[in-house]
Amino acid sequence: MKILVCIRVGPDGEISPFDECALELALSTNNAEVSLLSMGPKSCENTLLSLTRLGAKTAYLLCDNAFAGSDTLATAYTLALAVKKINPNFVFCGRQSLIGDTAQTPIMLAQKINFNLITNVMSVESISNNDISCKTRDEGTQTVKTPALITIERINTLRKPSIRSTLGELKILNANDINANLQKCGLLGSPTRVIETKENQSGKRKCKFIEQNELEKVIQTALNKTKRITATKQSENKLKKVLCITNSPVDYAKKIDDNIAVFDKLDVDSIISQISLQKPDAVLFGSDSISKRIASLTAAKMNLGLCADCTDLQTDSNTLYMIRPALSGSVIAKIKSNTKPAMATVRTTENSNNIVVSAGFGVKDCIDDVKSFAKKLGASLNTSRKCVDNGILPYDIQVGLTGKKISPNVYIAVGISGAVQHIVGMEKSGTVIAINPDKNAPIFDYADYGILAEFTSDFLNIF
Repeated sequence: MKILVCIRVGPDGEISPFDECALELALSTNNAEVSLLSMGPKSCENTLLSLTRLGAKTAYLLCDNAFAGSDTLATAYTLALAVKKINPNFVFCGRQSLIGDTAQTPIMLAQKINFNLITNVMSVESISNNDISCKTRDEGTQTVKTPALITIERINTLRKPSIRSTLGELKILNANDINANLQKCGLLGSPTRVIETKENQSGKRKCKFIEQNELEKVIQTALNKTKRITATKQSENKLKKVLCITNSPVDYAKKIDDNIAVFDKLDVDSIISQISLQKPDAVLFGSDSISKRIASLTAAKMNLGLCADCTDLQTDSNTLYMIRPALSGSVIAKIKSNTKPAMATVRTTENSNNIVVSAGFGVKDCIDDVKSFAKKLGASLNTSRKCVDNGILPYDIQVGLTGKKISPNVYIAVGISGAVQHIVGMEKSGTVIAINPDKNAPIFDYADYGILAEFTSDFLNIF
C-alpha cells in the first residue's frame, strides 16, 4: 500500500509534533511504501531529504512563486493536485501545524481529493488495501474504506535515522507539473486575507496574591460567580444575517447581528442548502472537533474562505473581521474573507468540571498529592505539555495549543510556568488560581489569584 505523508516545514526547518507523529505512524505500518509531500520554498529541501533517511522512498516539494501566500483553501487546492498525481491509497496528516494552527488544511484536502476522512486519530487499529480503522480522540473507533485521509494527534515519537540510512529521492513540482490553475493558487486563490497583526496581550488578568489558608474561600466564591462572557462588547455596526451551526456560536453572533438563524444539523450538504436558502452574510461554527471538521468540509466544497478558532468578531456592517491567535498564540491576527458568506469557527471550549486542577512539570515529584488534591475538590485533572512529553501524565488530559481547550468555572494551575502555548488552552476559564513558588512565573499574569508556595501535601489539609 502507498502512504503519502503531508509535511509542513517551518521557517526554522522544523516540522510540527503532529506531522512527526503522522510520519512515524506511516513508517511503522507494515508493507507500506511511504512518501512525503510538502509545499514551500527551496529552503525546505534539506529538511525533506533528511526525513527520507528515516525510510520514506520519495519526497515531493511543491515549489513555485505562484504558491506563495496561500491560505488553507489555496493550500488544499494545490496539495490536492499533487496527491492526484502521486495517487496514494492513504494520506496521513498531522492534526495541525504550529504556524497557522487551524487544523483546516488536511480536512479541506480530503474534500478536494474525495478521500474518506477520519480526524483526531489516537491509534490505527487495522489497515489494509481496502479500509482503515482508527481509535479517535473524541468519537470512538471509526472505520472507512480506501482511499482515506487521516489526521493524527500527538501519539508517538519520531524515530532517529540509523547510521546506515541513505537519502531517498527529492522531486520538485512546479505549477505546470501539476496543471495548476494559477487563479486558485497562492495569494490570488486565497479568499482570506490577514489585514493586521499585533502582539497577543489577551487573557491577562490582575492577580491578587493570597495565603494558602484562603484558598477554600476563594474557590467557593468563584463557584458562585457567573463565568466570563466569551465574546467582548457588542459592535455598534451589524451584519444583516448570521447563520449559526448549532447554538454554540450564538454568543459571538449576538455581537455582530440581531438577526440570527440557528441550524442544528451537522451535515455538509444540509448546511450548504441552508446557506443557499438563507443567504447569510456570515456562517459561524463552534470549535469542537466535529464542528471544525464540518466547517472545513463545507468551506472546501463551496470554495469559501474559512477563519479558524476566532476569539472575537467585528464588523463595519459590510465586512466581517475575524480576530484569532496565530504563531503558537504569540500574535493576534485580524482577518477578512473576500468570499461571501464569510465563514468562521469561534473559540468555544470543551465542557469540563466546575473545577479543574492542572498539574505542571513543577510538581512532577509530588504528582500523587496533586491527584489527591483534585479528588478532594471533586475536580478533573489536567496537565501541561511538558508533563506529557516526560511521560508523567497522559496526552488526553493535556491543555494547550497542542492539547485541548477548556473553560471550567475554576482553573487551578499547580506548578505551571504559564507558557503562551498553555495559556491558549485555558484563558477562557472563569476564575484562575495559580500555585507556584516563583513570583516571576508568567502564569501569574493570567491568574485572578496567586499563591506563592511549593505545592505539598499540606494543601490536602485545607478542606
